Amino acid sequence: MKSRSLHARVYAVRLQKGVTLIELLLVMVIIAILSGIAIPAYKNYVVKTNRSAAKACLSEYAQFMERYYTTNLSYSGASPGNIGCASDANLNTAYSFTVSVNVNAPRLYTVTATPVSAQLSRDTQCGTLTLNESGSKTKSGSAALSTCW
Repeated sequence: MKSRSLHARVYAVRLQKGVTLIELLLVMVIIAILSGIAIPAYKNYVVKTNRSAAKACLSEYAQFMERYYTTNLSYSGASPGNIGCASDANLNTAYSFTVSVNVNAPRLYTVTATPVSAQLSRDTQCGTLTLNESGSKTKSGSAALSTCW
């Protein structure tokens, strides 16, 4: 069996010590860059997901109002309370839902989803979403209606 030279043994030991500081810093920079891209994209995804859930919940409120109207021939007195969609998946932490019936015209109502907490500061493009008895949809933000709805 051949013995290796002293220089080869020292070099082999030096290779087995681990990572250098430069290698560690390079990995940290790569992680920082990936985080800088991934975290905002994830937050944007969460905002869009919450908005989609709020639109579905607005439709549930509108369906409740239509069922109430079918029975009573008026929307006045309708009290949907907290429909399950508002509490499902903690949607009530992102939006506050209200139903208002026009006192002067009891055949008119508006269902509103107002963003709260983090959704309020992150979803400035669409803002408050509304749906009325005729199916008209509105938003308070600067984005196009087709983007929000």
